[in-house]
Amino acid sequence: MTATPSPLPIAPLNFLVVEDQGFQRWAIAQMLNTLGAVHVKSASDGFEALEAFRDADPPMDVVITDLNMPGMDGLEFIRHIAEGSRGVSLIVVSAQEGPIVAAAARMADAYGLTLLAAIPKPVTVPKLQAALESYRTLEPYAARPAVHVYTLDEIEAGIERAQFEPYFQPKIRIATGEVEGAEALARWIHPRDGVVPPAAFIDILETSGRIDSLTMRLLDRAADECLKWRARGMRTTFAVNISLALLNDVTLAERLAALVARKGLEPRDVVFEVTETAAATHVGRTLENLSRLRMVGFGLSIDDFGTGYSSMEQLMRVPFTELKIDQTFVRNAATLPRSRTVLATSIEVAHRLGMVAVSEGVETNAQLQVLKDLGCDFAQGYLLGRPMASGEFLAWMARAHPAP
Repeated sequence: MTATPSPLPIAPLNFLVVEDQGFQRWAIAQMLNTLGAVHVKSASDGFEALEAFRDADPPMDVVITDLNMPGMDGLEFIRHIAEGSRGVSLIVVSAQEGPIVAAAARMADAYGLTLLAAIPKPVTVPKLQAALESYRTLEPYAARPAVHVYTLDEIEAGIERAQFEPYFQPKIRIATGEVEGAEALARWIHPRDGVVPPAAFIDILETSGRIDSLTMRLLDRAADECLKWRARGMRTTFAVNISLALLNDVTLAERLAALVARKGLEPRDVVFEVTETAAATHVGRTLENLSRLRMVGFGLSIDDFGTGYSSMEQLMRVPFTELKIDQTFVRNAATLPRSRTVLATSIEVAHRLGMVAVSEGVETNAQLQVLKDLGCDFAQGYLLGRPMASGEFLAWMARAHPAP
């Protein structure tokens, strides 16, 4: 006897189901009702769906669409809603071959839609439930207003006034569930606008060549917090991102090492994360900086692995200790065999090269189970823990690792 799934808190959400087969359209709507959905509309092709989408008041929250439909197919429909949507989430369902479904999912992502899942038919309640659990982790962030535009002078004044703080997102060892690391993510605690996300200031600082002061501020504050963890017997490490703009400075490694030493921490307490693009730029100076950091004992992580054009070359060039797999490869691994294969290969490459594998963007239990099955070492994502202010993270850690 099949257990009845627990209803999700999705009653306030507005759903649009786009499917040309009448019975399947009805079945998906019934599954949504079973999971707790109340407001479900349906359409039999892209034209009908686009009209319903544009006329919806309140607007649609989640669109579930097939790909192969007469008239306007799902691909064209996705493009149209991307051009006019604000915060809509998407689930792609199809009986097409796995590579076609995966390509459609990547297309939706490229258009800037929030892709919850790409589901091969037949659609089932567990598959829908896993996708909608992903929506629940993203909902508080999707609802945020558009990012305010700040000037470089405003941002630098905020740094000078010590308004920037690290928020810590835990990194979990999958085999044991233990917290063994945290990524320090910059947040601007603005006196008027509250907590300002990095999208409002990182690009401006990088393009103007002024990211150095923020990086050193973030490292300084994260080191202070790490000392508090050590005082409580916690051996958690922390990671800080190193910008492309900084790696051309041959004094960078020396300055980073000196700051950590002044704080009384060991190099092994810190991991520096570098994107593939950064590792491919200013090759000579970049290799000098990164090799020096490794020589003194810091960890090095290649971030967003798989999104660049020369991933394997960077793994050969730079002495990385950690391979951080981009969330685009994690998102559909539970439902698309092709995505699972790419994910498994990335994990195997990391292990064969003597590195640990970390998967980003873990949002559902199904994704976490796939990573466990594939032998991934660490996971990070909203399912396991959101970015938290230092005090909140310390309290969270105390609950995760209570004193003996």
